[in-house]
Amino acid sequence: MKRILLLIAMGLFVLAACKRADKDTGTETVEVQDDFNWNPENFSDKRILRYQVPGFEQLTLEQKKLVYYLVQAGLAGRDIIWDQNYRHNLAVRKALEAVIKNHQGDRETADWQQLLEYAKNVFFSNGIHHHYSNDKFIPGFSREYFDGLLKAAGHSLPEEVLAVIFDPAIDAKKINQDPNVDVIAASAVNFYGPGITQKEVEAYYNKLAAAAGENPISFGLNSRLVKGADGKLSEQVWHAGGLYGAAIQEVIKWLELAVGVAENEPQANALKLLVEYYQTGDLRKWDEYNIAWVKATDGDIDYINGFVEVYNDPLGYRGTFENIVQINDFEMSDRMKVLSQNAQWFEDNAPILPQHKKSSVAGISYRVVNVAGEAGDASPSTPIGVNLPNADWIRKTHGSKSVSLGNIEHAYDQAGSAGMLAEFAHDEEEIERSKKYGSLAGKVHTALHEVLGHASGQLEAGVNTSVIGAYYSPLEEARADLFALWYIMDPKLIELGVVPDLEVAKAEYDQYLKNGYMLQLRRIEPGKTITQAHMRNRQMVSKWVLEKGAQNGTVAIVQRDGKSFIDIKDYDKLRLLFGDLLKEVQRIKSQGDAKAAQKLFETYGVQVDPAIHQEVLDRSATLNIPPYAGFINPRLTPVTNSEGQITDIQLEYPADFIQQMLEYGERYAFLPIQN
Repeated sequence: MKRILLLIAMGLFVLAACKRADKDTGTETVEVQDDFNWNPENFSDKRILRYQVPGFEQLTLEQKKLVYYLVQAGLAGRDIIWDQNYRHNLAVRKALEAVIKNHQGDRETADWQQLLEYAKNVFFSNGIHHHYSNDKFIPGFSREYFDGLLKAAGHSLPEEVLAVIFDPAIDAKKINQDPNVDVIAASAVNFYGPGITQKEVEAYYNKLAAAAGENPISFGLNSRLVKGADGKLSEQVWHAGGLYGAAIQEVIKWLELAVGVAENEPQANALKLLVEYYQTGDLRKWDEYNIAWVKATDGDIDYINGFVEVYNDPLGYRGTFENIVQINDFEMSDRMKVLSQNAQWFEDNAPILPQHKKSSVAGISYRVVNVAGEAGDASPSTPIGVNLPNADWIRKTHGSKSVSLGNIEHAYDQAGSAGMLAEFAHDEEEIERSKKYGSLAGKVHTALHEVLGHASGQLEAGVNTSVIGAYYSPLEEARADLFALWYIMDPKLIELGVVPDLEVAKAEYDQYLKNGYMLQLRRIEPGKTITQAHMRNRQMVSKWVLEKGAQNGTVAIVQRDGKSFIDIKDYDKLRLLFGDLLKEVQRIKSQGDAKAAQKLFETYGVQVDPAIHQEVLDRSATLNIPPYAGFINPRLTPVTNSEGQITDIQLEYPADFIQQMLEYGERYAFLPIQN
């Protein structure tokens, strides 16, 4: 739950020009190019982007091997996220792969183009449900047409799977967080067996949590909960000898190779513990690994690998598989490390209750990194910042790691457009401020959110946040956002050299409210509510301060030529409102106040104003800028000598999204189809 998804694209570093084209493959094999195509394709509501990997060519051969092995370990587990998202996803994906690879008919027909668009949507979302809205994709082609394609490809699907594809009513929502329904029964995500109710799940884990003690394991993080014939619940654990074992064994194979080329002993020890965790499925071993991983801060290479984030579980227990491999950006990391060095000052001066402040903020490390490869829940749609581990007691005692994905942010920036800013900004002053400071403002907000926000605050004695349930993830993201919004306006940042002046904070306030109240609504279909945690967070914060600010003249929604604009009249008073809300959000978490969390988000974060929603859709329609983006990963290919020894790792930049998806389907399909 400690991650930032796409907010504002930022790029503070300048890439040197250097290019060499590979004549055999047509792909570029160097790390940076001036004429790089950042946005090779758009479809539906999505942009397909590419990112470069600066610094890769400067790595030693052993470091390149480490990066390669870690990337392969992530891709080896790719099937897992597909099955986690929905029980029939692998069957659908493999059918689509077979049809696309074997189609011999006309590829210019409207039906075929609809088939390709459906396939791209499914590939992008790691399944048949939209990655953000959670709604099931509805094909624009007929079942009869698809039946013909399957027959021609020599492939078949069970009637149950075909019905799922073409009947909009079957498993229509991957994650349903409507408080008026049983969220387990109403969600299609494949974390719970048939016949299990929300009350049963809550009772099962509340009982475990009650007896957990001060350092609880992350109950349910790596298992599927099922009901036996006797009505009792039990966990099918994801490990080498259990559920997902075939894929996990491949993950282990690559992690063991990574151990052999680790940069130092702490890094190697952490990798060994991760292997043991995958072998046993023991969540105590997961805690041991996280502690070792947090302490392994030396070296140029790092990674995130495991069942990590719990957004896709409607009750926030089960982690989805993900992998991010990172190369340190030393210049940017040095520039921003002053935040972690002063973490205690920020904690001591936060506008929250004294009993909710940590007396000692432990072990925060922060880096700006360049991604070398992603898989699972982090790909194709990726976060721009991550703070881990998620266990509060580990964070309090042993610290945490925060990273900003610098080359991902840079790619967003390079592929961006000024059209949205010109259309929705209140005045020319806001536009000019955004052009001058918007990129820096977004980067500083990300750093404050990850380094300080998620690491701040503490629970009151005996509190277990699992009682907050479906509202915990948006609450935690709101807490980190508000911490960042409070401090970005603090003169301390000028003193520390993080920002040149407080105009940076004004630029962030402008773009945060504009995005939270208006722009992100482009991602919602008319008549739908907001279900995604980050979107709930941003709307809640924005609507709450807009409501309170309208009452005291701090901010107003103004109308001009039939269009709505946000007019911030007093930025200092707006900061105080962010502080007031931070205090309340921290209180809710620290006290485990589930009722207050539900009321806060159901009032401000879930429901969509239909008038402002339609206005945003109408105004943005002419700009032709899809609201979502995801990435084609670079390709890492080992170069070997006549004895089979690796002598180099070649870095390439593919430009065809669907071809990469087909390549992944051929090379990294380790799980059988579950019927």
